[in-house]
Amino acid sequence: MRILCIGDVVSQEGVEFLSARLWELKRRYRPDAVIVNGENSARGNGIDEYAYRQIIDAGADIVTGGNHSFQKKTAALLHEESKRLIRPANLINYSAGKGVLLLDFGRYRLRVINLSGSLCMTECLNPFEYAQRLIETDSDAITVVDFHAEATSEKQAMGYFLDGRAALVYGTHTHVQTNDARILPKGTGYMTDIGMTGVRDSVIGKAIECCVHNFRFPDQRMQISDAKGSCMLCGLFAQIDEKSKKCTDIRPVLVDK
Repeated sequence: MRILCIGDVVSQEGVEFLSARLWELKRRYRPDAVIVNGENSARGNGIDEYAYRQIIDAGADIVTGGNHSFQKKTAALLHEESKRLIRPANLINYSAGKGVLLLDFGRYRLRVINLSGSLCMTECLNPFEYAQRLIETDSDAITVVDFHAEATSEKQAMGYFLDGRAALVYGTHTHVQTNDARILPKGTGYMTDIGMTGVRDSVIGKAIECCVHNFRFPDQRMQISDAKGSCMLCGLFAQIDEKSKKCTDIRPVLVDK
């Protein structure tokens, strides 16, 4: 099985760049499934129906979320009605939607799990205990985990915790692609953060001036705005053996023009 995962799509600029470039990546990698993190795809933050529909129309099979999944007022209804949109399964204060999605390919099934980290993030249930429960419910499916977390240490720990039980574990949220795509000792493909899809010359997709100002003068905060300019697309590509459910190849994906 061939899987293409795209990192946090940020703002309308990121959505438009995804729409313009994803078809080229699908032609190059010929993925069976495309997973896109869309929790920041609406203008400002969060996800709305317009951004979600654009991501699906661009070629995504599953859209995952994170700590901004429910930032928009319409998000709860969107998560209830959208069949291919999921949010972190272990969130405490948000019950709309689901955190796991199962796709049936006939010869095999793909299960995508979305989890939130516990450090410096929205309040959530323990992601390791929640992952344990979810992994045990369907051991026959090929399992991919989008771990939306702040701390690299927590992401690495999750990778080793699920090594040999999930086919692929990757991090989202920090928007900076890490140079550590690898196969762990027991066969799980792993990458700490697959990066973002949005404006390259920015502070994680937001306008530089306002972000720098707010760090310099925290008591005189400016409103944060979406960045404008040339975009990049970050993600990963992985191949999974359908019988063993182990990762056989993993590599970062970067399109910057």
